[in-house]
Amino acid sequence: MTSETSLDDEDTFKILIATDIHLGYLEKDAIRGNDTFVTFDEILKCAKQNEVDFILLGGDLFHDNKPSRRTMHNCMELLRKYCMGNQPIMFEILSDQAVNFGNSKFPWVNYQDENLNISIPVFSVHGNHDDPTGADGLCALDLLSCAGLVNHFGRSRSVEKVEISPLLLQKGSSKIALYGIGSIPDERLYRMFVNNQVMMLRPREDESSWFNLFVIHQNRSKHGATNYIPEQFLDDFLDLVVWGHEHECKIAPVRNEQQLFYVTQPGSTVVTSLSPGEAVKKHIGILRVKGRKMNLQKIPLQTVRQFFIQDVVLGDHPDLFNPDHPKVMQKVEAFCQEKVEEMLEEAERERLGNPLVPEKPLIRLRVDYSGGFEAFNTMRFNQKFVDRLANPKDVLHFTRQRENKGTKGEDSIDFDKLLNRTSSEVMHLRVEDLVKQYFETAEKNVQLSLLTEQGMGKAVQEFVDKEEKDAIEELISYQLEKTQRYLKERSVEAVEEKIDEEIRRFRDSKKNTAEEEEEVREAISRARAHRTQESGDQFQDDDFHLSEEGDVAMDSDDSSAPPQPSRGRGRGRARGARGQSSTTRGASRRGRGTSETKASGRGRAQQNPVVSPVKSRSIMEAFQATSQRPSRGATSKNYTDEVVINDESDDEVPVTRPFRAAQRVSPLSTSRQGSQSQSQSYKGVCFDDDDDDDEFDPFKGSSNSKGRGRR
Repeated sequence: MTSETSLDDEDTFKILIATDIHLGYLEKDAIRGNDTFVTFDEILKCAKQNEVDFILLGGDLFHDNKPSRRTMHNCMELLRKYCMGNQPIMFEILSDQAVNFGNSKFPWVNYQDENLNISIPVFSVHGNHDDPTGADGLCALDLLSCAGLVNHFGRSRSVEKVEISPLLLQKGSSKIALYGIGSIPDERLYRMFVNNQVMMLRPREDESSWFNLFVIHQNRSKHGATNYIPEQFLDDFLDLVVWGHEHECKIAPVRNEQQLFYVTQPGSTVVTSLSPGEAVKKHIGILRVKGRKMNLQKIPLQTVRQFFIQDVVLGDHPDLFNPDHPKVMQKVEAFCQEKVEEMLEEAERERLGNPLVPEKPLIRLRVDYSGGFEAFNTMRFNQKFVDRLANPKDVLHFTRQRENKGTKGEDSIDFDKLLNRTSSEVMHLRVEDLVKQYFETAEKNVQLSLLTEQGMGKAVQEFVDKEEKDAIEELISYQLEKTQRYLKERSVEAVEEKIDEEIRRFRDSKKNTAEEEEEVREAISRARAHRTQESGDQFQDDDFHLSEEGDVAMDSDDSSAPPQPSRGRGRGRARGARGQSSTTRGASRRGRGTSETKASGRGRAQQNPVVSPVKSRSIMEAFQATSQRPSRGATSKNYTDEVVINDESDDEVPVTRPFRAAQRVSPLSTSRQGSQSQSQSYKGVCFDDDDDDDEFDPFKGSSNSKGRGRR
């Protein structure tokens, strides 16, 4: 096997990657107060011993947005101890540093500062725990950047669009385009991706020679409809994505078969929640990049406190426990104590021979006492392990499964029982969610076929919250008009089955897009105009125009426009004031390919009040009409519709040495989301994904085609 040192040549980047260090977590705890600092010391020591070119952090370096003086002092002490020195930097930056570090008063990389002596540069994006706040928009990383200890990149100040300009790094013949984006609220970033407002700039010259590395700190797993970032939203020209924020360690790169890039999720380096995902062994990685090939070496952390978690369901042990027995509680308590003792013995066996592991482990026992059992005093139980555990206050956790109500599915709703709920419980429910769940669980003959669940839910919300009595009717009329025009443009054969198929395709193409939000806003605008006409002289003309301008200026998260100012409904104004839009977002919606979304936001403010449309003909009548409008093009596709999947295996090819780029700024071209990259024919990445930590073979199974199957 080829040794590591022989491959760490002048053309190989060696990068230490880590995410979610959470310095300062439980710093006041007598047992766990120093855990984050000890592990951070191990990470930096590993970087120095392996002589990496630089350290790449994926966000959440600090646990608190305003870290204490002790936390900040320990961080600066460790960075100065391990990252300063006389060791020369073997790579150079080709991009415009004034763009990469434009938010800093010192817009250049720290190792090029004549007043500093840096041996290991640290590049980091910010996370959701240490994100910029306040009037000046500063975060803890900005303090470290000003001190010359960290290079903070990937920051965007705009709430409407994101433009990511990469750091262009070169070492010998290897070149890396390092992209990064700091933490942004998931719903906002999701909307930006959908509206094509996330742009990634690429080098124009010699695109095929760059290894494209992207660092992101967002939800990867789906927590809601828009409360995460799907991997298919990311550009397909990327080679490797380093995903922060998720704490479960999945550091072995996984290939996305749609976008054909790899994703590595290093996870956190400290246990911050007693959940199963945190029980996975913690790792950092050393990434080697040579040309267009890569290798990721997993390095287990030795100083992380042990964590064991186990679930117990009392109902699964009918031979041991009978809920009707008078002494069943004592038996359950003795059973739980036995389980905790077993986990303590396992922790002691694993700790033997490794003095770096903290002495007291973390233990969590989750007990499901459904089926008529009762919970006992957990505080008295936890006191038995005070001197043996690091978390004596929360060892035992009782849970109970929800009772099966016999409904059609887990997400179905019993609306009869909903009406009997208390007002406090109902306040936590959202109308649009109820509508969506109702239609998802309804029988097939009552499913929506023309409208989307989200659009219908928001129209109902306007009807309930803001008394827009015509919102639902106008949405149906408006959508009926659009569908009629769509059918005539498509020139479909006048057969009922084919018409139904086209309607379903048209409906599905709008789900979770800006077009769907635009339809609701237009319907609400029509409803307001209709209500304003009926009110006669109740509103003056000047007040009406001011209200219309307000509708254009506001763009809330739930896509509901604010009510008329003269109505005096304070609640409605508060809901509508959560976000503002600009003409930039309006332009994005206009570009989605449908005729109804091409009117700009300001055009609605300047035009005359919209009147309620005349009742439309049925779809069949409209379709069979002889007059047809010129075709305007089909509706735009979803992003995932344009993905190409190719499962062919990699082929081994030798490493090539591309021409060394000149020492100047490379011109950048724009790559928008939703477009297929032209670089598919030359993308190539390989890595050693062997799970065996003892064996290491850099660049094993090297490939220059990344399995795209194009020869």
